[in-house]
Parts: sequence; C-alpha cells; structure tokens
Amino acid sequence: MTKVAFIGVGKLGGPCAEAMAKLYDVVGYDIVPQDVSFPMPPTVEAAVAGRDLIFIAVPTPHDPAYDGSLPTSHLPKKDFDYSIVTDILKKLDKVCTKDQLVVLISTVLPGTVRREFVPLTANYRFIYNPYLIALGSVAWDMINPEMVIIGTGDGSTTGDAQLLIDFYKPLMQNNPRYVVGTWDEAEAIKIFYNTFISTKVGLVNMIMDVAEQVGNMNVDVVTEALAHSDMRITGPKYMKAGMGDSGACHPRDNIALRWLSEDLGLGYDLFDAIMTARERQARNIARLMVELAENYRLEHIWIHGKAYKPNVPNCEGSYSLLIGHYIEEMGRKVKYVDPLTGDVHTEVHGVVLMAHHAPTTYDNTAMEQIKQQNFYCGFTPGSVIVDVWRYLTQADVPKCTLISYGNTRAH
Repeated sequence: MTKVAFIGVGKLGGPCAEAMAKLYDVVGYDIVPQDVSFPMPPTVEAAVAGRDLIFIAVPTPHDPAYDGSLPTSHLPKKDFDYSIVTDILKKLDKVCTKDQLVVLISTVLPGTVRREFVPLTANYRFIYNPYLIALGSVAWDMINPEMVIIGTGDGSTTGDAQLLIDFYKPLMQNNPRYVVGTWDEAEAIKIFYNTFISTKVGLVNMIMDVAEQVGNMNVDVVTEALAHSDMRITGPKYMKAGMGDSGACHPRDNIALRWLSEDLGLGYDLFDAIMTARERQARNIARLMVELAENYRLEHIWIHGKAYKPNVPNCEGSYSLLIGHYIEEMGRKVKYVDPLTGDVHTEVHGVVLMAHHAPTTYDNTAMEQIKQQNFYCGFTPGSVIVDVWRYLTQADVPKCTLISYGNTRAH
C-alpha cells in the first residue's frame, strides 16, 4: 500500500488527507493540533520517514489587509508570501531521498516553482499539483474535481506524473480530466481558473448595476439568457448576480496577479479593474442601504449573513464585511445576523440586506435552507428587506417592504 505523508492538515488539507486515508496509509503533520482519523507524528522529519508520497498543503498567505473584506484596490501590489513553503522544502531536502516524491498543492503565481522552489529540491523528486477545492465542500471537491492539474519540468507526462495519476484514479468519483503541463502552466491554470470566476461574478454584478440605473429590467432575465448560451459563454455557474466574489482565494489571487502584471511589465492590469469593480459594486449596495434607512427613517442597518459563504464560519474575504465597511464609511452603523459567526438575534428592525448565500448556489438552495430555519431571526413590521439575490416573495416577509435589488421591473 502507498504510504503518504500530508503536511498541513488544516481546513483545506485535512479533508483531502482524510479522503486519501480511506484507501492509503496516511500520516499527517501540522503545527496546530488537528482532530483527524490518521496518526500525527510530532515532527516533519518523523512524518515523512519512509513515506512514498509527501503532499504539502501549507498556506501561501497575503498580508491580512488584502483578504478582500475591506477595500484593496488602492493598496500596493503584492505577491503571495512563500516563506512557509520554502521552509518546508528546505527541511525535506535534509531528510528525504530520491525514492520519495514531494507534491506541492499550494497556490502560487506562474514562474514561482521554477524560480523559488525547484532549487530547494536537490535530494528528492518534486511535482506541482494545485487543487481546485473550496471551503465548505473540500471533501467533495477533492474526489470530484473538474480536472486534476499536474505540473512537471518540461510538461511531459513523466513517470512521476503517471504515478500521481494512478494514485488519484481510485479516489475519484467523477472520472476527471488529467491535465499535465509545465510547472508554469500548472500554476497558471490554477490561478487563472480562480480569476475567471472573479471576472464572471464582476460582470454579472455589473449587469445588476445597469438594471438598477436604467430601470425596467430584471437582471435575472438577462443572466439566465447568458448563462445558457453555451456556444460561446461557459455555462450557468457564477451567473447569478448578487453578492461579489468572496473567500480566502479569489480576491487574493486577483491581488497577486496585479503584482505579476506589474512585475512582468505587461503594460496593463485587468485584475485591478476586477478588484475595483468588486469594490464599486459593494459601495453601490451600501449606498442603497443608507438611502433606504434615511428615506424610511430607520435607525438600524443589518446585513443578514456575515461569513463569506453558507455553512462555513470563516469571514476571510467576506463581501458582507466589505459592504459593511462602506456603510460605516458613509456614517451609519451596521449589525450582522449570522449564527455561524456568533451574531445571533431573535428580532431585527431596520433595513436588512439578505446576503446569506453565494453565487455558486445557482439554484438558491442555501436561501431555501435559511427560510426553512425562519431566517435565524424575525423581521419586525416596518422593516425594509433588500433581497440582493431576488429569491424572496412578499409572502416570505409580511408587513415589511421588499426590495428585489437588480429587478427594477418590480420597483
């Protein structure tokens, strides 16, 4: 049986390692104690001893100020911080042998592996294999990926690449594509995959802004037509206008690509436009909330949903926090309703932004679950409910004013 070591078994690495442990002999290592089903040796050296495959799933973080829950487009351009990866690779170079294959899955910019990491891998074999996984669905994403990305030095399907393919095949439930390219191509596939999503979200939310300004438009009519235009546009995912791109990956990836554009001297910066649009769209929603509070003479502004996505307690890159930032910048206080983050209230009164689900949930399943749980709170008569996803009906919020944001037919 293949022996695996998994370095970094936190919120992303842990579920991936657990999936491997169902078929293979897995041990893990993390600087923070983790509740996992497999053994956790006390040191990196002990964890990798005698292991065939060593997966590295440690962070490549940005400065916390760049997570996307506050404006970032005005900040200096920055690359990711690769120090944790380089420290691990250096440690492994002292204890590993050519009999062992080290597999890095952390997100990095194109050119980083060849420039920064490969010189540190003299005493073991190395491959780059970034994952397409997301918080809240890591375990499922791990075994149902859209594709498996594998990077080698020259882009050929080397023996190590084939070894990795053979390792994954018994794990996978959806028979995914296996895409083998150079280290640089694999880096680019992962990070541009993420920024394509950011671009898509920014574009559909621009259509929502247009609907609000022009009038007589339901943004969903437009986005539904585009979402199913699969001859030239790539399908319905992320084609529901509403909240902006969020989380620990997508905003920061665009920030890093801004740095890369400047570093390579491309002479243009699409990613700055994506991040600026994300922030301006948040400001537009914030402005509406403030205007409604003033027009209806309501004291409190609420955001229903603080975490960046359903069923995940994390607030990294939360679009709700970004909107809240702009509301407070306009001189009003904002309160949140979200049991996942400890923001529990039995009743709310004021202007309420229904923000609590993500653009991935094209069928609105997350909002349906929230409705079944009575919205986690009650809305007192006279409140104004701003439904940024256009899912609620007046019957859902009786005795309140319902604003279907992006549907100016209904106003």
